[in-house]
Amino acid sequence: MNLSLLDPFAVAKEYPESLTDTIEFGFSIYIRFNYNGDYLASGLNDGNILIFDLQTLSPLTILRKHTKQIQSLTWSFSNRYLLSSAKDNNVILWDLKFSKVLRIIIFESLVWNSQFLSNNPYIIIASSTENDCRYIDCSDEFDYKYIDLQNNPLFNVNDSHLPPKSNNLASPAKYYTLSTAFAYDGNYIFNGTTNGWLNIEINIVYSQKITNNNIKSIVISSNNSKMFINSTDRIIRQFTLPNLSDFKSLISNNNFQFEVDHKYQDVVNKLQWNAISINYNGDYLVASTYGSNHEIYMWETSMGSLIKILEGPKEELLDVDWNFKKNKVSATGVDSGTIYIWSIIINQKWSSLAPDFIEIDENIDYIERENEFDILPDEEINLKRQNDENEFIDVISKDNDTNITLNHNNSSNSNNNSSNNNNNKVISIQNSSSSFDNFFIIPVDLDQKIELPVYDDDD
Repeated sequence: MNLSLLDPFAVAKEYPESLTDTIEFGFSIYIRFNYNGDYLASGLNDGNILIFDLQTLSPLTILRKHTKQIQSLTWSFSNRYLLSSAKDNNVILWDLKFSKVLRIIIFESLVWNSQFLSNNPYIIIASSTENDCRYIDCSDEFDYKYIDLQNNPLFNVNDSHLPPKSNNLASPAKYYTLSTAFAYDGNYIFNGTTNGWLNIEINIVYSQKITNNNIKSIVISSNNSKMFINSTDRIIRQFTLPNLSDFKSLISNNNFQFEVDHKYQDVVNKLQWNAISINYNGDYLVASTYGSNHEIYMWETSMGSLIKILEGPKEELLDVDWNFKKNKVSATGVDSGTIYIWSIIINQKWSSLAPDFIEIDENIDYIERENEFDILPDEEINLKRQNDENEFIDVISKDNDTNITLNHNNSSNSNNNSSNNNNNKVISIQNSSSSFDNFFIIPVDLDQKIELPVYDDDD
């Protein structure tokens, strides 16, 4: 799109405002945008996974292996690999180049959540209902390496409001891990348990009581500066993460604790938050609501103020995700399984391209000039063709190369996070040394028929 045709004030907007598109293809339960913002993965209630092209809003491919509802989806940086978990107790690693299964991990119970390292899809963490959270290295196709991560907190439950004084694991009750998240550099794993504990693994190095209720989800900003925790007590808590490279020295101080920066809640309606998502640096937070409220709430995280309520359809919204590359927010409907997309409506300024262009409010009769549609003589036409043929066209010289980078530095908080420079990631497309870092374009199989099964309604 020609940038000269765009309204600069509309382009500079940092968050979407209007419901612009809907996707009705299967009953969507879980959605996730890829890192480059070109594709949307949709997990359906029947176990199928659809990959949509956001340019055309049409399905590119369908992945069939799961037999029950999809629970989680995770993209790799390269767009080539996708990790999925479902209620059939399976965690599957997909290769989207061939739309085939690379690895499949079978659990003994329902899998709540699974993630992999974005730059290494063979390193996986998964939490289930009856087993400990597991760290899995499936680099070797025939020899998976498992590590069971401990769920119990690092210190005594009776001292839950005090900083840890010893490295003794608490053991009076059994805790299950509901939510997991990798730190963006992959050096730490954050686990949220059924009793409100936040554990930092692999060997637990720190535990803190966040709430007395279940921790539903943990979201960490791409620059490792902010962490958001959604729990069943109807409160979303925001924390500032320290420099994780010095984290071990920090927790050696018995007085260290994560301090809550902001609490997001609806004190009037006491709304429960279904899902949360943030933009790339954590400056904005969105949450879908449980119950009869059909809206998405958006906060600005530096001050903790509510800045926008995105009006939705007439149904409850379940999962929500933020496409920060394309500046879109998407959510799924509980009743219909429809995917709703909010984005910025940009009005094009054609007068920038053609100064004589005039916008009109209604149709008018055009009066042509006297010689506008005259037939030119053959001599003039031939002369014009010869002049065009003599024009030199350079098809050899290259344009100036532009490095495409994903810069996850938080520019708005650069003064506050100067100590985190070592943890901020900049990934260059041209200079990438890892095979996982090169952006991958999902191929389209024109012979593949993307059809979903039709189920008869129960009598």
